[in-house]
Amino acid sequence: MSFFPSSTVNRRNKYQPNLVSLMSLCANNYLLLLKIQANNTELGQQRSFFINDQLSYVVTVNEVTRYTSLLTFEQQSLQATSFKHSYHPRMSIRLYHDAQMAEVISNQDIHQIKPRYDYPNKRMHQQDEKQQINQFLNEWLQLCLEQGQVNLTLQSCQ
Repeated sequence: MSFFPSSTVNRRNKYQPNLVSLMSLCANNYLLLLKIQANNTELGQQRSFFINDQLSYVVTVNEVTRYTSLLTFEQQSLQATSFKHSYHPRMSIRLYHDAQMAEVISNQDIHQIKPRYDYPNKRMHQQDEKQQINQFLNEWLQLCLEQGQVNLTLQSCQ
């Protein structure tokens, strides 16, 4: 005998992704990534940002085609000995130049992020995992733009 009415258990509403919110977030991430790249858009180019003495972020261009680019955005610690066992987030981002959008296509152990997940699930992904990962990218990008420092080598004008 169940203590829950069967009508409430069986009528659980499925999560519906908010496409307007996700698309505007991806468009915002695209614009932030263009600022961060600062014309470093050729294959293999890297851009590093130092937040403090222990933390940096690296953006690497992995693939460039006519309409898309593939980037890797990774957090690194500058003092490898003190943070050797710590978590270093890493994500792959696809830039769609024609649509002017940037979408996280893989993150850590998730190689293909679904628009929604049933909950509960085997890997305990959140129902709105795609939205949360793209929001996390947005926060990373804002951190790099607001507090990031870049090492530049200046050439003398002699």
